Amino acid sequence: MARKPEHENTQPGDDGTVRRGWFGGRRRPAVGEAVHAVIAAPPPAKKRKTGLVGLFSGLLTAAVFVIVVSAAGFALSQKEFSAPGPLMVDKSVVIERGSSTEEIVEQLEREGIIARPGFFWFSLFIRDIQSKFVTDPASSKRAKAGEYLFKKQVTMAEVIEIITSGRSVEHTITIPEGLTSEQILERLKENDLLVGEVGEIPLEGSLLPDTYKINRGTPRTALVARMAQAQKRVLQEIWNRRAKDTPLKSPRELVTLASIVERETGRADERSRVAGVFHNRLEKKMRLQSDPTIIYGIVGGKATLGRGLTRAEIDRPTPYNTYVINGLPPGPIANPGRAAMEATANPSKTKDLYFVADGTGGHAFAETLEQHNRNVARWRQIEASRPAGAAPPQGEVAPIAPSVPLSGQRSAADGALGQGNALVNGFAAPPAAGTTPITGSQGGPRIAPTVTTPRRPAPVPAPAQPN
Repeated sequence: MARKPEHENTQPGDDGTVRRGWFGGRRRPAVGEAVHAVIAAPPPAKKRKTGLVGLFSGLLTAAVFVIVVSAAGFALSQKEFSAPGPLMVDKSVVIERGSSTEEIVEQLEREGIIARPGFFWFSLFIRDIQSKFVTDPASSKRAKAGEYLFKKQVTMAEVIEIITSGRSVEHTITIPEGLTSEQILERLKENDLLVGEVGEIPLEGSLLPDTYKINRGTPRTALVARMAQAQKRVLQEIWNRRAKDTPLKSPRELVTLASIVERETGRADERSRVAGVFHNRLEKKMRLQSDPTIIYGIVGGKATLGRGLTRAEIDRPTPYNTYVINGLPPGPIANPGRAAMEATANPSKTKDLYFVADGTGGHAFAETLEQHNRNVARWRQIEASRPAGAAPPQGEVAPIAPSVPLSGQRSAADGALGQGNALVNGFAAPPAAGTTPITGSQGGPRIAPTVTTPRRPAPVPAPAQPN
């Protein structure tokens, strides 16, 4: 059979075979020629992106966003951002809790701290975004409530740093030593930097007098809690360093006696010696005979009597009257400071059993009743020579009667004040009705007068300082 030329045209035959054209490709069918359609297979379906690819795509998008935002932040006008602001004098501004960003920006403009609120708001927004996604994701550069001090011509950058730091202006509040818990709460109530109320008066002696740093808006309960925690810590530290031969049996007894020492003298150079007198008397089973304990038994936490003690009040039995009871009162009569507690834990080693005002604001100490009586007589001579109306040295009041070391004993001064009266349990009996009551004492034992009002004037609060 003869071979067909390769360029021979092919046509589909009746058997369905395809005839090829001259150049091997498909030829167009002739008119009237049957056409057999050839259907191409559909393209393969595209595979969906895997979870990892999607995550990578999302991260890439976020990275691009961060880069764009960072570039926008960098493109901010650095000259204006760091230029001196319009504020002409230092100013303290309080941003109230719950204020929105818009309200804060308006307040800063109103106070004359910023000049372009729109630019400042955008800058604050950019700083917040940068902080979250670039510098520190755990932090926020949003404005926070508080009291802030802005210096003269503070820059916009500095304003943002100040209000987003949360470091408010710190104030100081000083609680003097020797106040009762009730008096301390009254002081806190009068301070308008603090907010809220304290429900119950803390236990006497449970608060540590000191200078505390506070922010405007600090709750009073929070400050009281700090004072109580500080007292607990300091008292335990001092108790751990106490003299081994102390007659005190517990930290509570230490703070109780320290509160008496605190009320007896405001002189740092005398605290340890005064504490030593009380230690010696406790060891000899002598009554403490301290005027502040009498007054506390009468007025409680108010602490001030406002007048002199009468003989009837000295002899009146109360749980706190150390002229009547043996040993320590049932609890502290004030909140002593650290120095008084230190002195009480480690008192001076002397044989002193008495002390009385010396006319100069200090005290004269004595080991015997005879020495003490001479000191009392000397004090009376000083008082007699003082010009009429002249105020005695701060913290000094007249002794009413020296201590009675043992039942049945009394001093010359005690006899002078209660002449003709029989002794009752070692004390001079109350004066007869209608006689002049004993005056001149605002506190202090028969062995050492003291005042019931704080000896140290309330310190003037220090100027507010930024943190």
